[in-house]
Amino acid sequence: MKVLVINCGSSTVKFQLIETDAELIAQNEDRFLAKGVVEKIGTTEALIRFQRGQDKATVKVAEILDHKSAIGECLNLLRSGDTPFIGSGNDIGVVGHRVVHGGEKFSGSQLMTEAVVEEIRECIELAPLHNPHNLKGYQVCQQLLPEVPQVAVFDTAFHQTMPPSAYLYGLPYLLYRRHQIRRYGFHGTSHRFVAYRFRQIFNLQKEMTNLITCHLGNGCSVCAIEAGKSVDTSMGFTPLEGLVMGSRCGDVDPAIILHVMAKEDLSVHEATTLLNKHSGLYGISGVSGDMRELQQEAASGHTRAQLAIDIFTYRVRKYIAAYGGVLGKLDGLIFTGGIGENAPAIRAASCERLGLFGIEIDLASNAQVSGKEAVISSPSSRVRICVIPTNEELLIARDSVRTVLGIPHPN
Repeated sequence: MKVLVINCGSSTVKFQLIETDAELIAQNEDRFLAKGVVEKIGTTEALIRFQRGQDKATVKVAEILDHKSAIGECLNLLRSGDTPFIGSGNDIGVVGHRVVHGGEKFSGSQLMTEAVVEEIRECIELAPLHNPHNLKGYQVCQQLLPEVPQVAVFDTAFHQTMPPSAYLYGLPYLLYRRHQIRRYGFHGTSHRFVAYRFRQIFNLQKEMTNLITCHLGNGCSVCAIEAGKSVDTSMGFTPLEGLVMGSRCGDVDPAIILHVMAKEDLSVHEATTLLNKHSGLYGISGVSGDMRELQQEAASGHTRAQLAIDIFTYRVRKYIAAYGGVLGKLDGLIFTGGIGENAPAIRAASCERLGLFGIEIDLASNAQVSGKEAVISSPSSRVRICVIPTNEELLIARDSVRTVLGIPHPN
């Protein structure tokens, strides 16, 4: 079955075409066919990148004024060339959509019926910057591919197994009852994928396996996974909580926000922008929110770049230690995401002083790993430490197939 995976943003559409079915999933032999992205939607100079298999990506500029034109261009690209991937809409078995927020309504992926779509709309208040655009992708595909079933795969769903002691805040309970103020967590598809892949690599049963997964990229989160279920995660009501990130502050004393708003005479919008766009690695270093650039600057003697790196790895290490206490028994520690997969020095610093939990990294092995699956723990480590590249699109494709075929979804 050919699965079209769509990730719709405010001015971008990312897509992949993946061929998979129950047998290919079981054998881990899903076939990636093509991928692309349309950027700067709404302009006469939209940027369109397209890659067929392992071929070099092509780039062109065109007028793309709305999401319907963007997704239409994606379908045209898949129909083009000497060996087109699809001939008509019926060649696509299902469309899988990344949907950021499912609130408390969804603990798993769902076939997009009108009832499900209405409940996703009700979650717009919780994700006003994401859910409306995710729904726009669904509406466009409904017009362009009316006979093709569509599935919503939620970033938040995996974390719906957290107990109330983990997801409730120390605020009046009526705020939870009235406004659903609670920890939701994000990056659920990534945490779930690498945890599943870890168990697959080592032939482990999920009921017997406890893991800590670290998704480290421009956005970052850590997740404690007990017997295949998320029991805690560092992001909270929004993706702002938890680790220091590229431009997000992560954990801060909430009184600081009120204090700074008063001192700097900031509006709510200005304070939100400060916390999300001008903080984190960028705010601390004053140079960049990109870890690669910070490492280069730090190597050249830039003290605040090094400070940003130190704060970042300290916070990762702190969360790993905290979740070690949450889980009690720990079998694996996984690094993924752009930083987690490609920055050996950051992984090494994040594992310092964790011997108490049986976490010992092999510095030589770690130094050789970038962007590939590998075990980087020392032979004496009680906990397997792994680098596992994430593949959220593949998980969305697999979930979409399972949903339309009625196959249970493993965690």
